[in-house]
Formats: sequence, C-alpha cells, structure tokens
Amino acid sequence: MLSDSTARDRTIARARLRFLENQDPPAPIVPESIRNSWQRSKYLGIRPDEVVVPYQPDYDRESRLVRAATPVLDRLERALAGSDACVIVTDRKGWVRDRRVGEKRLSAHLDRVHLAPGFNYAEQFVGTNGIGVALEERRPNVVLGTEHFNERLQSVSCAAAPIRNSVTGRVEGAMNLTCWNGPARNLMAALVQEAVGDIERVMYEFTSSHQRALLEAFQQVTHYGDRPVLCLGQDLVLANSAASAWLTGDDHRLLHEAAAESGHAPRVRTEVRLTGGQTVLMRCRQVDSSAGAAGYLLELAFPEHPGSGEDCPATGSRSRSRSRGERDASLPWPLPGLAGTDPAWNTVSRTASHCARERTPLLLHGEPGTGKTALARAAHALTGAASAPVVVDALAPHPPASDTTPGTGTDLPADLSDALRAAPAGPGRALVLRNIDAVPAGRAPAVARALDAAAAQGTWIVGIMGTLHHAAVVPEPVRRCFTEAAAVPALRHRLADLPALVDCLLRRVGADLECAPEVLPLLRRHDWPGNVRQLNHVLSRAAAGRRTYRIEPRDLPPSLHSTVGRSLSAWEASERDTLVQALLAADGNKLLAAQRLGISRTTIYRKMRAYGITLPPRR
Repeated sequence: MLSDSTARDRTIARARLRFLENQDPPAPIVPESIRNSWQRSKYLGIRPDEVVVPYQPDYDRESRLVRAATPVLDRLERALAGSDACVIVTDRKGWVRDRRVGEKRLSAHLDRVHLAPGFNYAEQFVGTNGIGVALEERRPNVVLGTEHFNERLQSVSCAAAPIRNSVTGRVEGAMNLTCWNGPARNLMAALVQEAVGDIERVMYEFTSSHQRALLEAFQQVTHYGDRPVLCLGQDLVLANSAASAWLTGDDHRLLHEAAAESGHAPRVRTEVRLTGGQTVLMRCRQVDSSAGAAGYLLELAFPEHPGSGEDCPATGSRSRSRSRGERDASLPWPLPGLAGTDPAWNTVSRTASHCARERTPLLLHGEPGTGKTALARAAHALTGAASAPVVVDALAPHPPASDTTPGTGTDLPADLSDALRAAPAGPGRALVLRNIDAVPAGRAPAVARALDAAAAQGTWIVGIMGTLHHAAVVPEPVRRCFTEAAAVPALRHRLADLPALVDCLLRRVGADLECAPEVLPLLRRHDWPGNVRQLNHVLSRAAAGRRTYRIEPRDLPPSLHSTVGRSLSAWEASERDTLVQALLAADGNKLLAAQRLGISRTTIYRKMRAYGITLPPRR
C-alpha cells in the first residue's frame, strides 16, 4: 500500500499534467498558492521540462544581506554537514547570492538545474519553486516534489520565506531550504523561519548602527547653518528644510547615484542635473559606522539659492532670488486648462505665472510634447488677458491668421524677424517663439531686436526650445533676450499626475467619458517618449474606437500592452501588434489566437514573454 505522501504526490502529478494539457484551472486538491503559481507560470510560457535561467556572475558579495546571512549560513552548514539538505539565500529579485550544501550528490543535482550563486530563480524564469513563490507572494511557503512546475525540480522539496527589513518592512531577499523528497520535508518550514529570524536580527543591528551614524553626521553639519544638507542611506533619507524645498520627484535617487560615483572627496563639487532640469552643485562625504559604510552626507548648492553666486545654466544670467513661498514646490499651483500637482510641475507653473504677471521674458525648455506652449498660454490667461498669445515658429515663421493684424489677409511675412515685428504688441499681449534653437545665427541679431522691441511695448516674451542640452545652440543675441528659464518635466517624471491628466484630457473629448480602473496601470508603466501629446493622442483614438461608455484596456493600442526594455525594429513592432490584436480579438484565449494566426500555443506564450505582453482579464 502506498504511503499517504506517495499517494498525494501521484495525485498532484496527475493534476499538473491535466492542467498543462488543457485550459481548465488546476484541480482543487492542489494547494491554493501552488494553483496560483502554476497559472502564473503557464501564462508566462515557462518550459515545464527545461530549466533556462539568466546568469549574473558579477554581484556585490559584501552587500548588507550577504554579510547578515553569512554567520547564519555558516552555522547551518556545520549543522547540515553530511545531510541531504541545502540552504540558499537570494536577493529580493531572486538572484542566488549564497548556497551551502550538506552532501555532494545533492550539490551535483542543484548544479545541473542551475540553483547556484549567480543564477536567478524568480518565478518568472523557473515557474513554481520555493524561492519564486516566497518572493511573489511575500510569505513563507513549502513546495513539495511534484508541486514544482518544472519536472526537473520534482525530485526535491523546498521551503522558503522572505527576509524583511525590520525597520521598513521591505523584502530584502529570501531564505530557502532544499532537500531530497522524504519524511524530513515536513520539518523544513520551521527551520527556514528560524533562520530568517536570525538574519533579520543581524540586519536590524546593521541598520541601527548605520542610522545612528547618519543621524550624528547630519546633526553635526546642520547645527552650524541653514545651507541645504541631505543624508542618504539605504533605508533612510534625512533632509533639512533648505534641501526639502528644492528636491522633487526622483531627485534622491539621482543624487545617490551621483554620490556613489563621485569618489567621496569632500572638497570636490560635482554638478548633478535633477529631474526638473535644474542643476545642483554637490559636495559628498561617505559616512561610516561600526557595521561598514552607512551612506552619504551631501552638502548642496542650488543656482538660485541666496548667496550661492551661481549663474542660471540655461540663460547665463543670474536668477532672481524668490521668496520661500514661491520656492515651495510642495503646494499645488493650478493653471487654467492644465492638470498636475507634481512638485516639478508646480515649480515651473509658479515660474511661468510669476513671469507672465511681471512681464518677464521666459525661456521654456523640455522634451517635445511636454506642454510648453500650453503652459505659456495658461500662464498668460491667468493674468486676465483678453487675447491669446501669438505663436511664431522659427521653422515656419507665419503667425496664425487669426493672430495677425487686421487687413493683412494672406500676405503673411515670410521672414522670421518680420513675422515677430508684425505680431500685435503691447500690454496684455504675449508673443511665443517656438523652436528658438532653430534661429539661424545670421538672423539672430534681427530676431533679438524684434523681441526686444516687443518687450519694450509691454508684450510678454516666451521662448520655447527643445531639451536643456540644446541650450548651447541658441544664438547668444537671442539668448540674452530672456532673463528667466524653466524646465517643463517629462511625463515619465510626473506619473503621479497621470490620473489628473487623463481626466483633464478626456474632458476635452467628451464630458461623460472615463477610463476603466484597469487602464491606468497600463498607462502608468509606459515610458511616454512623446509625453502629454502622445497621451492625448492615445486617449483620443481609444475614445473614438471604444465599445462601451468608458475606455477599456482592449481599446488601447497594442504597444501599451507590452513592456520591452529595448527598442523594437519595425518588423518586431509589427509582430507584437499583430499578436496583441489577435489575443484581444480572442478575448485572451491563447489557443484560439494561435489557431487564427496559424502558430502553436507554445509560440504564443514564448512571444508574449519576449514582448512583455499582458492582457486584461477575460470576460
């Protein structure tokens, strides 16, 4: 008679084979966490008969996780010597960082299936396994023999649990215990959780030591002045009010990366460009604790900080010192017809509003499609002006017919300087010169004279250029016409504004139009190289082709259902779009989509994985 465990293993094995052969969900006899993992593995197109995992030989062997785990692993290695058990530690992404094996036969087997340092055992590569499920579900689990999705792993059982930072609660990695199938497998979970607790206690001691060192260094520097100071540790950020008023969005990450590359020379000033486009001069010093390097102490100097004596990098002129209230980017600054409360967006909105009110010539830079012209129009409207700005393009210097002086008819000036002089001027007027970096060097003096003449009559002058990197190609006579500069952030740097932007753009299409809840996550993961202009185009087309009263995921273009970390060729993009359209038409049924495309279902899964394709839930 079969033992209970043997009978169970055979039952699970039969349930797995039935699940792989058809579209039905796994049988209820399979534990819920295993059922869920099987379905994720099948959806990802994981091979059930072959272990193919990425390899990364170069990694930090002195990381805090590895140093905290080493004494625990040393103790377990001595205790497990000669036994058919193995202990493994991975980082939070599933990369194996250390392995200790009790006997050679198990070690050879683990080498054959690449469960070794440098390899990745996340669920997305291997399918159902102890490490992958623990990291995916953020809780301890046991995967027994035939519960593994890949049949090459079914001769072993494993128990794993996530390793958490006791201060932040963030998962730092996972501890896994693997052994041959047998009676001992029922005791694995308790041993793993005990080892995890030991590692977490060591990590807490490291964290406490690091945080004490960072706090002491921060207090010593901030005690003697109010210059901007920032302390960056792995789990701690300390900033005084002078630094907090300036730093926005992803600035902490950018400064941390710059500090790691700077060499930590306290007398060297490094220039760092922040997410809003402005630059900061940084002095960096590494802070050490008894447990090793704790982080970095940064002393910052902003170009507009009083007493910094730095010039504005975009205009070459010294920027005005603004009041603390105007520099506070944490408060919303709404403009008519626009949306967003991101600190970088608030900063440029305040600057544009201030310049429009004071009639201060303003140079706006940023990526194409970020809304620079719309920002100028909104800031001008906020002043109560009755007329819209006249927009002149340096590449095609014809102002709109509605903006030219009465009686001009079709006799529009062809020369750029003539077009600028023909634009209406005076108090309450605004003149926007787009593509200012395209002004020919030979025409720059004439263009500058036209801009200065308009400004002298009370016209608000706004120049619009490409990115900040193109500032050097703006002819010097034209650049001197502007006394303020501001960067309009890219959409990918203000994704927190995405819901408000979507609502704002949809109101222009239809008053009662809305997006399904599943749409925003798809929009949020896109890079948006075309920025707000591209978002508006996507929403307009989705609204025009929608099937219901609201925009559903299936109404979005194929590219938004795919995430690929590289540029696709025209052929690859076409293949991806064809695949997504077929899947959407089949309501997510991979078998039906494969039949319609004339390919195998295995190819469908492989292509979905290659192109990072995700689909809305089946109806």
